[in-house]
Formats: sequence, C-alpha cells, structure tokens
Amino acid sequence: MPAPVSRDRPMLLALSLIALGIVLRQADRVHYGRRRPRTADAAGLIALQRARANDVTPLVLLAGQWVQIAGWWLLAAQGPLGAAVASAGVAVQFRHLQELSHHAVHGVLARTGRANTFLAEVFAHLPLGLPPVPARRRRHVRDHHPHATLAADPNLAELTRAGLRPGIGPSRFALAVVHPLTPAGLAVTVASLRDALRPGPGRLLAFLAVPAAALLLVGWPAAVFGWLVPRLLLYPLLAWWSLFAEHTWFDPEHRTGSKARVEAGRCLRLYPRSRALAALATATWLPYGDLHHYAHSAHPGLRWNYLPALERHLGPPHFAPDALALGTNSVARRHYRALTATSPARF
Repeated sequence: MPAPVSRDRPMLLALSLIALGIVLRQADRVHYGRRRPRTADAAGLIALQRARANDVTPLVLLAGQWVQIAGWWLLAAQGPLGAAVASAGVAVQFRHLQELSHHAVHGVLARTGRANTFLAEVFAHLPLGLPPVPARRRRHVRDHHPHATLAADPNLAELTRAGLRPGIGPSRFALAVVHPLTPAGLAVTVASLRDALRPGPGRLLAFLAVPAAALLLVGWPAAVFGWLVPRLLLYPLLAWWSLFAEHTWFDPEHRTGSKARVEAGRCLRLYPRSRALAALATATWLPYGDLHHYAHSAHPGLRWNYLPALERHLGPPHFAPDALALGTNSVARRHYRALTATSPARF
C-alpha cells in the first residue's frame, strides 16, 4: 500500500514558497543597497540610482511577490486560522504590488520607460484590476503631486467623497477611517474595478485569471480567502490608510520656496520615534518607501531604496505623528481637529 500523504506537506510547501518569495525579493534590495550612504542629497542619490538601474532585479522582485502569494494561497486551505492569516498575507502582498507599480509610474522601478510600464501592467495593474498605467500616471504624477492637499487634488476629492468634510461628527469620522470596510466603501471598490476593466476584454480576462488560478491550483479557500476577501476588503483598507496618512489634508501649512520646504508643510512622517512600529508599517501597509512620503514628495524621481538617506538629509516635515488612529499625537486626531475646528481650513 502507498504511504499516506502527510498533512504537514501542504503546510511545509506553503511556508517554503513564502520563504522563497522573500529570498527572491532580496536580489533587488541588495543590488541597490550596496555602499548606500546613510545620508545624502538628492543629486548624489539619483546619480547612484541611475548607475544601478536595470530591468532584471525588478522583474525578480515582482516575481517574488507572486511566489509569496502562491504560498499564502496554499496556506488558505489549511483550516480557518490558515484562511484568516492568508487573507491578511495576500492583502499585504497586493499592497506591496500597488506601491511597486507606483514607483514604475514615476519611472524608477526599472531602467527603461517601456520596462516600467510593462512590469507595472503585467504584475500589478492587470491582475489587481487597477487602471491602465498611463491613466494612473496622469492622475498621480500630473494631477496629484503638484496639487497635493489643494482643491485640484484627486486624492483629496476621494477623501471628501468618503465623508471627510468640515463639521463631521465622531461616528461618521470613525466610519471614514475604515471606509473600505463599509457598504459605501465596498461599493466604491467595486465601481473602481468596473471602471478600470472597461478599456477592453483583455483587462477583464487578465483580472479574472488570478482567482481562476487560485481556484484551480488550490481550491475554493484560496479563491475566497486568497483573493476575494483581500482584493475587495483588506487590501483597499491598507491602501486607504496609506492615503489617509500621506498629508495633513485638511490643515496644510502652505509655504513658498524650495520644493522640499513646500512639501514639508503638507506632508507628515509616521512613527519617527518608534523603530518597531516603523518596521511593522514598512513590512505591511507602508511598503517600499511609502513611510517616507515626505522625501518622496520632495523628490518623486528617487527610488524607495534611497528615500531614508534623503529624509535624513532633509530633516522631518513639520508634523511627525506617533500613531495612525490612537492618541493625541495621531494622524486621525489631527484630521478630526482640523475638520471640526470653528473655522476649518479651506481646501
């Protein structure tokens, strides 16, 4: 008689794939991190970045993200606890893919413009149901960056549509913080998917290929907890918190002068005094330099590998909160105070 299949083998395979994905991702990190200065100005860091630019390590990095996702899919079939952990793990990977494609939109993920667009489309925008890369580039680079926190900023409009308006009450504000988990937020997510998939049937087929692969390779737990729940609920929540914590949206300090000085008045920097919280955020919902959004806003053409060094050179922005939602020095408390002030800031 054949020996019975061990129940530990699927778990071991899942963990092995997750570990393999992490290892693959390190190739890009090591390549760009060699002899990286602890602090430097933007010109020196951009020169170093250009000298190391290539199209291979970003490809391996993105492949590593999907190898990890495959591992999480296998874990989703290992009972209720595995399904719950896998949902969170896949949501984090989707968030990482979004942020990697953000750097591709800025033209700094890979060496060439064609490679940036191709990698962003194939590994992030098509499988996640995001808009075509050129459309996202127009919205983000042309419409958001020059107008951050101003009336013309599409990101500010998104926050406003979620109910973050002057005079908001505490209950409505609390719901706005977790907006993607609410029925209204879920409707926004579905509508954004519908709009992103409209350009042609190819985008729809590429998008549906991901849950189909999860279903065929692993089964319904992977399709539900490794795709449906992360894509419709958990990943949008992580992306929403990232947006929420990018800027002092409702009471920016409008400045003139250098770009760094202007951005210091409307950006923030989470967890400046806690390495543990900063590391946790970097590993989950603020990956690939998103924790250093001020440095990115001051010099959008800089890759995430060099944003910490630039941030040390620039110094902190004028608001450096200790928490996202809890405490007097949190992002949420500041936003709420700005929206409920007697004479709220105009935006």
